[in-house]
Amino acid sequence: IERLAAVTGGEIASTFDKPELVNLGQCALIDEIMVGEDKLIRFSGCKSGTACTIILRGASSHLLDEAERSLHDALCVLTETIKETRVVCGGGCMEMLMADAIDKQ
Repeated sequence: IERLAAVTGGEIASTFDKPELVNLGQCALIDEIMVGEDKLIRFSGCKSGTACTIILRGASSHLLDEAERSLHDALCVLTETIKETRVVCGGGCMEMLMADAIDKQ
């Protein structure tokens, strides 16, 4: 609910005693979509527009756990790359450059 309030620009209200004091959120479209056998509610055209949802599906919980860890790792790498734009080549890069230099001689 916190994410929905943040992305639509609304406030979370615990009671509706004075609805005129509550800041309502806005979005262009609310629709229900099917993902496999599950029904999901999608909010499109939100005021903030900075939220997204990633749906992971798999045949087993082990497969889903691995996919979730891989996605988490990728998002962490992306976050760090945005924070620090300088990079150091790795993953065998030096060996490939040396092999390429030897091949050219």
